[in-house]
Amino acid sequence: MNFKEVYRVLEKNKYYVFSFEDLQVFYPEETKENLKKLIYRWKNRGWISSIKKGLYELTYPMDLNIPDLYIANKLYYPSYVSLETALSYYSIIPEVSMAVTSITTKPTRRFKNKHGLFIYRTIKAERFTGYSVEKHRIFDVLIAEPEKAIIDYLYFRMRYDKEFNFEEERFDKDVIRSLNKKKLKRYARLFNFDVGILYANL
Repeated sequence: MNFKEVYRVLEKNKYYVFSFEDLQVFYPEETKENLKKLIYRWKNRGWISSIKKGLYELTYPMDLNIPDLYIANKLYYPSYVSLETALSYYSIIPEVSMAVTSITTKPTRRFKNKHGLFIYRTIKAERFTGYSVEKHRIFDVLIAEPEKAIIDYLYFRMRYDKEFNFEEERFDKDVIRSLNKKKLKRYARLFNFDVGILYANL
């Protein structure tokens, strides 16, 4: 079992980010001890890089320049990119978030690695919807639709910020007016949220 072979298998199956358990699935005949030794050796040689305990990305023979949004999906599963990051992606807000923000059904978490800061906010399973796959070069990224991203954002802002003021938000009103109203209403109902509040402030 050599690294070139492992790289080909992982790349063919689109495991640009992989776990120790993934290697066990691909190589069930290998012992845990041997796999751990191989991972340790590959890390020291710079062929793979750790992005959290037990999770790695391919960095050799070519740096794939894996997008942070794809890393966010893999770092904490299940999750999809939303909130400030998605709003910036869709030009609903002008600034680029300093962290990659995501939604998950698991407990709230924060991770920091060489790619930056990743923040995950928790919602109930029945609200974990309204996302799609966006292609970023060869990488498939799960990201909220613009309508769901703004409902996710408003839910957390209005839930935790008692001083929330629509007038202070830097929403691009023209972009919001172009959103699908039926989708907005459908996603808002998941949170018992009146989407009319949003349109009243446009």
